[in-house]
Amino acid sequence: MRSPTTAPDGGPSGRSSSFPARSLPVRACALAGLAALLAACAPAQTGGSGAGADEMEGTLRVWLFSEVDQEPKEKVVDEAVAEFESAHDGVTVDVQYIPVDTRAERFQGAFNDPSSAPDVAEYGNTDLAGYVESGGFADISAELADWEDHADIAEDVAATAQVDGASYGVPWFLGARALYYRTDVFDELGLDAPETLEEVVEAGKKVREEDPDMLGVSVGGAYTYAFLPFVWAHGGDIAEEGDGGSYTAAIDSEEAKAGLELYGEILSEDNCPPQTCSEMTGNDSVQNFVAGRAAMTLGGNFNLKAVQDSEVAEDTAVVPLPGTEPGSVAPAFAGGNNLGVLAGTERRTLAVEFVKLLAGKEYQRAMYDAMGNLPTFTDVQDELAESDPDAGPFIETLNAGTRFVPVTGSWAAIDAEGVLPAMVQKVAAGDASVDEAAAEAATALDDAFGGE
Repeated sequence: MRSPTTAPDGGPSGRSSSFPARSLPVRACALAGLAALLAACAPAQTGGSGAGADEMEGTLRVWLFSEVDQEPKEKVVDEAVAEFESAHDGVTVDVQYIPVDTRAERFQGAFNDPSSAPDVAEYGNTDLAGYVESGGFADISAELADWEDHADIAEDVAATAQVDGASYGVPWFLGARALYYRTDVFDELGLDAPETLEEVVEAGKKVREEDPDMLGVSVGGAYTYAFLPFVWAHGGDIAEEGDGGSYTAAIDSEEAKAGLELYGEILSEDNCPPQTCSEMTGNDSVQNFVAGRAAMTLGGNFNLKAVQDSEVAEDTAVVPLPGTEPGSVAPAFAGGNNLGVLAGTERRTLAVEFVKLLAGKEYQRAMYDAMGNLPTFTDVQDELAESDPDAGPFIETLNAGTRFVPVTGSWAAIDAEGVLPAMVQKVAAGDASVDEAAAEAATALDDAFGGE
């Protein structure tokens, strides 16, 4: 994969994480029902170990997520475990790798029965608010305040491990998305790398006009983290936070609707036809590009290997997704995973120390080398951008500023019901205007927020 000859001016999941596709109208009652179910399953807040125990010996239990190719991750973790055990006499670290798909059941069981829970766990940052409402993770703000390295995590990234200003872990790695494009196709058509979102859309139309068998921009109606940068770049948002941490839908604002309208232009016959693209997720979108069926896509740093191993590798370049003006970068979703300490741990000091080690600068860099996970420390990001050109567009995207979903336990219900994908898909199918679809989505969001 080669770098673009001329990159646009301006600054730069959790692995690919997409909402399930939905073509049916969102049911407000279903949202409320799911939210109620989640609340009913949540145990009372424990506030930590009942006896206030803080043992400095014994077995420290750690849960990390399993991976398709897990050996490189295990190697880095094993090195950290060996270092930790060497520095702590009488301590054994027991690491278990759990499937991502069953995390909800595993964590709920751990929250209900602290005796079966780990001391330290990896978790997806969009899951945190619900876990905090369940009393599952410990507030470690005080310990992090004394950790000098924590200041090197940008505020917007640090916020992905926070609820109501309290820190419930350390951001371990990030996933950022940028614009992949085919240099050979662009050269043949005399196109430059797009410098605005409108130019992205127009370039896609030009490609499809010249080659109807190729998608202009491969993105989907169920690819929410491709859609949201269009909203954020136009000054819109999913929701606005009010006093007391409550949220009110903002997806029907004029700014948000401008982003929806422009994204809807991609899901059209002259770019990415709705019958092909409306149901596509992030993985589907990138796969079209890897297979040579698209001139552009929005992909993450976690998709780099798949592209580099494909037949389009030598004809691919990556640049930050531009914003609405030349030289700007569209805000990306700050997806990723954190490391936190369970509220019921009887080895809090050891747990926090292990989090600081494994989520620290040395092992974050090692994890990038092993797994391609973007580090969360700004100085490590800068070093990486200098040493690895492939990481440059994604680091540049992070440095330009990221955004996040509403930090509320209601997000689980909103996610499960596919509120935002349903809105996008209705616009793409012509079943609703931008105004109508946004208004319906805003109602569903407010119903979910009101059920907290």
